[in-house]
Amino acid sequence: MSLVVNVAGWDAEPWVETFGEMLPGREVATPENIRDPEKVLYAATWKHASGSLSHYPNLRAIFSLGAGVDHVFRDSALPHVPVVRVVDPDLRDRMSEWVLLHVLMHHRQQRMYDWQQGERIWEDDRFQPAARDVRVGLMGMGVLGSDAARKLAMMGFDVSGWSRTRKEVDSVLSYAGAEELDEFLAETDILVSLLPLTPDTRGILNASLFGKLARDGRLGGPILINAGRGGLQNEADILDALDEGVLKAVTLDVFATEPLPQDSPLWHHPRVTVTPHNAAISEVEAIARFVVNNIEALERGEALTGVVDPARQY
Repeated sequence: MSLVVNVAGWDAEPWVETFGEMLPGREVATPENIRDPEKVLYAATWKHASGSLSHYPNLRAIFSLGAGVDHVFRDSALPHVPVVRVVDPDLRDRMSEWVLLHVLMHHRQQRMYDWQQGERIWEDDRFQPAARDVRVGLMGMGVLGSDAARKLAMMGFDVSGWSRTRKEVDSVLSYAGAEELDEFLAETDILVSLLPLTPDTRGILNASLFGKLARDGRLGGPILINAGRGGLQNEADILDALDEGVLKAVTLDVFATEPLPQDSPLWHHPRVTVTPHNAAISEVEAIARFVVNNIEALERGEALTGVVDPARQY
């Protein structure tokens, strides 16, 4: 059995080394070093070149090494085998940490206090609502979204979640389907997007959606936080919404083009916080262990964990 590690934009060596330690006696290699393509049964991938997985006639499963799988489905020659997304506590917890951090940064106006510190201004008379009076809405209630929603609710925020199908999470109000999206948005002060990128969600964070967010909140205007995928957002619409007061502020971890181009106005806009797609970094050992556990389960005749529906692409 061979495992091919096919990644672009990442250093493949730590993945090859870690998989090799966890799969002793089996070949683990990058595409150029695979000795016999017919022995490759599994592929671990991140943004592989289109068509590059079609060289392995006995492939049994494709594992995405990150939370997203849209990069896999961009392959027009994708083999007809199960595609598996990461379902791992390490990745889940890292994402929830990032979401809580940025919700709290906006809730407690930390960027304003950072500016005041730089200007040596001592001013502490700003109105500060309680968490219970701030409505946080999460779009995308899969493993990552549900965990973040649960933890925000534990901190006292008024939390709701929207997804294609209704999800039951303690202390979180659930909305589902296109028919309930407007109602969800109208009750949201801080919108957190953890949606997967699919044909249905591409460009969903746009001017039309921003205009439906709550206008009666306690923060002085709605706030957008996106750590889903860059293809979800219309960046020109985000900038216009900020300049027109439709949005008060945004935090973006993902972008249409990455790295974010040097000439992007998002870098310098005073109400934009940029992070470099690091909300939930794929920690090599934790992700590799998830993949190896899946391989071992499959070889015992058990079901894979995290299989993606190819029609929905999540």
